[in-house]
Amino acid sequence: MTQINQKSASHDGSERCGDCPIRYRAVCAHCETDELALLEDMKFYRVFEPGQPIVWEGDRMDFVGSVVTGVAALTQTLEDGRTQMVGLLLPSDFLGRPNREIAAYNATAATKVVLCCFRRKPFEQMMRTTPHVAHRLLEMTLDELDAAREWMLLLGRKTAREKIASFIAIIARREAALHKRDPGGRMQIELPLTREAMADYLGLTLETVSRQISALKRDGVIELQGKRAIILPDFNRLVEESGDDSDGGYFS
Repeated sequence: MTQINQKSASHDGSERCGDCPIRYRAVCAHCETDELALLEDMKFYRVFEPGQPIVWEGDRMDFVGSVVTGVAALTQTLEDGRTQMVGLLLPSDFLGRPNREIAAYNATAATKVVLCCFRRKPFEQMMRTTPHVAHRLLEMTLDELDAAREWMLLLGRKTAREKIASFIAIIARREAALHKRDPGGRMQIELPLTREAMADYLGLTLETVSRQISALKRDGVIELQGKRAIILPDFNRLVEESGDDSDGGYFS
């Protein structure tokens, strides 16, 4: 059973809801002052180190929550023990489902993750009395469905180069959205996954990921800085390499 003890929860520099870095993209995006006060009463933070499980498939969840910082990997396990990565949770993404007690997948911290957790029962009650919270969660759920369909296309039809470019573009769009700006021009981002994790997520080999990143660098599409930092000299050039339209997919 997955339970989070509020007393052991911790958050690096814990913020109030109004000061949260994901305030305008999270499930509480449309909440007013009194509604934020209700959330303050039911929330607590939890920090997960890279590789630490957040929830196991089949566990009972007594919380839901939003990723504040970091990235979590979602996987599902087959009967023979094999696992498949089925998605990522990026900052502002929602973990768990109101009115569903059992986790449908494993969630594991791919990087250090700060999770803003809401006790499930009070949150469900708030959804019943605050329609725009339920509406915002519906919007996020539909975006997630669109993203899953787009990801099926990426895995099934895109070339290795297009997959790598698409993944980098997804991260760049989310980074820009969190700062309330449109992606474009010269940008710098941090890759949230190791190349090994990228290979697993994209259905490629580690060698292919490394080769394609090197090719994108050689062709001037990206610049590498350190282990994870990537500079995009021209975001639109990256989008062209991904095979997407300029407005790009459903991952923003």
